[in-house]
Amino acid sequence: MSWITARRRHPAAAYLVIAGVLILIGIAYALITSGNASAAQQAAPNSAQIADGHDLFQEECSSCHGLYAEGTAEAPSLIGVGAAAVNFQVSTGRMPAAELGAENDRKPPRLNKAETAAIAAYIQSLGGGPTVPSAAQVSTSGANIGLGQQLFVADCAACHNFVGAGGALTNGKFAPPLTESTPTQIYEAMLTGPEAMPVFNDLTITPQEKRDIIAYVTTVRSEPNPGGFSLGRVGPVTEGLVAFLGLLFFMVLVALWITAKHGKAHE
Repeated sequence: MSWITARRRHPAAAYLVIAGVLILIGIAYALITSGNASAAQQAAPNSAQIADGHDLFQEECSSCHGLYAEGTAEAPSLIGVGAAAVNFQVSTGRMPAAELGAENDRKPPRLNKAETAAIAAYIQSLGGGPTVPSAAQVSTSGANIGLGQQLFVADCAACHNFVGAGGALTNGKFAPPLTESTPTQIYEAMLTGPEAMPVFNDLTITPQEKRDIIAYVTTVRSEPNPGGFSLGRVGPVTEGLVAFLGLLFFMVLVALWITAKHGKAHE
């Protein structure tokens, strides 16, 4: 004890304690995040897949994004966007775009899964970025649907509607419906922020919260409409329009009936 007492008064003792605490915090953080890292780890693409992706990129994408994905006046650089962004854009048919302005519309995918994975591997090799989430990352087993609804309403419903039906944005943009999106595509969209969508990284919305949101979005699709017609599930605007048109039609019928009755009485 006397040895410790003598040493703790040394000028460097405080620095050693701070360094030790920082090391312990670093070890604890590494242990906590290692589970997510192992779940996210994908099979490393081999050189042949990257080479195939390079050839496909030259054929399908280089005319807009440049020979080396450096970007052009018509399209942005893809260096650093990651495989997840490529997989989202290509698997939803937004890319390769047939013409400028068509990249925001969901279409049947032009490339198959192997070709999409090859291009994603090539872009990943250029500068890193978010990788394609694994099956474990997008699994909704044990997810909290109630929490997912709260998170979706707070972070997503302003654009995508509270049931994911989509909606209009400013400057002529449109938030697409999520009715056809796969869990992987929803996860990738949160990671990469396509078009006008913000990026929700794992610090903003944790991986578990992402799974909760996916569980809510995929569950609400099959929920019945106890009130009758869903009217597109786009909220009170459509309901108010239908009520207004219905009331207007009723008033026209009443006016026609009164006019016809008054004409017969006059005769």
